Amino acid sequence: MSRIFVIGSSNTDMVIKSPKLPAPGETIIGGKFLMNPGGKGANQAVAAARLGALVIFACKIGNDIFGKQALEGFQREGIRTDFVLTDKDQPSGIALIIVDEKGENSIAVASGANGTYREKEAAEIIEQIGPADIVLLQLEIPVPVVEYAIKRCCKKGARVILNPAPAHLLADEVFSFIDIITPNETEAELLTGIKITDLTSAAAAAAILLDKGVNHVVITLGPKGAYIQDKSFQKMIPSPVVDAIDTTAAGDIFNGALAVALMETDNLESAVDFACRAAAISVTRMGAQSSAPGRHELNH
Repeated sequence: MSRIFVIGSSNTDMVIKSPKLPAPGETIIGGKFLMNPGGKGANQAVAAARLGALVIFACKIGNDIFGKQALEGFQREGIRTDFVLTDKDQPSGIALIIVDEKGENSIAVASGANGTYREKEAAEIIEQIGPADIVLLQLEIPVPVVEYAIKRCCKKGARVILNPAPAHLLADEVFSFIDIITPNETEAELLTGIKITDLTSAAAAAAILLDKGVNHVVITLGPKGAYIQDKSFQKMIPSPVVDAIDTTAAGDIFNGALAVALMETDNLESAVDFACRAAAISVTRMGAQSSAPGRHELNH
């Protein structure tokens, strides 16, 4: 059976729902506070598990209440946690998030234990990965570890999906080991130098990433959907129109859902459509992992 291996971050999200995002030096009174499990890696793992995949998650948490709660949450979702490590010296990762009335957000992250994840620890899970598996990575753990994992997983024959978020430059040699890269507009601009303003600029940015060696480029465009391009195909996949209340983990839900769909079909277009529909459901709910839809919600 094919499996999805997620190597990434786990955070606890401290969220304030506010009328607007504060300007520098501004204090806004009257917000609503929520505390939710988050972290890009964890969000993507939960999204994939909730959609029915067999998920193995590798991350690093602190020896604190936040880490213990995160681990319990993964186990409730049916995620295999053999490779969830505990750092005795660093706290679990924390994200402070403000969400405005339009659903837009502003986020600051204290990496904590996520920042101490090392290549030798990634190597332990990579040994378990086979050619039928999908590996999903992001950039909330040290980038050299992600680059190491991309190369090793590709050499083992696994299909590697990189969600290059948060935005960060990567070594040029890494791109040829990536099957699918899924930047948003900001991340695509950092990686290519092209500002994404329309489909023409998206195609130009995608062409640069393909020239670097990536097999398939999927640029997520928020409520508009996602743009796909490879060496023989390009298409815009629209997203369902919804009333968004919190976009915090939409990209993570998209990536988790994309990995699940690709386990079931070789058709990237239909897989991206599935991922867009999952992400659209998620933005109609507050929270990160709590917003991830179940499979029954996408099958009707």
